[in-house]
Amino acid sequence: MSIQIRGPLFGVASRCEPVLAALPDWFGNDSSVQAYVRTIDALPTFIAEYDGQCAGFLAIKQQNPYAAEIYVTAVRCELHRRGIGRRLLTAAEDWMRSTGIEYAYLKTLGPSREYEPCERTRRFYFALGYRPLEELKRLWANDPCLIMVKRLADGTAPARMTNDEARMSNE
Repeated sequence: MSIQIRGPLFGVASRCEPVLAALPDWFGNDSSVQAYVRTIDALPTFIAEYDGQCAGFLAIKQQNPYAAEIYVTAVRCELHRRGIGRRLLTAAEDWMRSTGIEYAYLKTLGPSREYEPCERTRRFYFALGYRPLEELKRLWANDPCLIMVKRLADGTAPARMTNDEARMSNE
């Protein structure tokens, strides 16, 4: 199986949409899929291509100069457990490191809500070095949100925070 990882790319939501739509256990209904599609078109996205088709993708949303969110990762079910998600994540992390990002994080359904597909998701990220930071009960309407984080680089801390960074840390 020959998989090519390409990215970061922009404006590729139309290539990613069929993958999201094929994963209702993770991405729910059509309105949820469309919300992801509207957002990822403007985000740096890595695509795994297999036989010229999008086999999976990962989009990144940078929150500040130090941290970026793994906004969405999706791999076609029939291609799970073949290293595609790992390769996408490795490519994305390498790129984030090259841009000076020190921390990557993601949000997924928290463990206080038992749901097997998201349990597999948490195990996948844990195996790749992401650690649970906090489960938030009110971020998503009726579902607990687990934030997982991974330190990508040591970084060099500035001598002092800028006013914008100080303001952000107080919000």
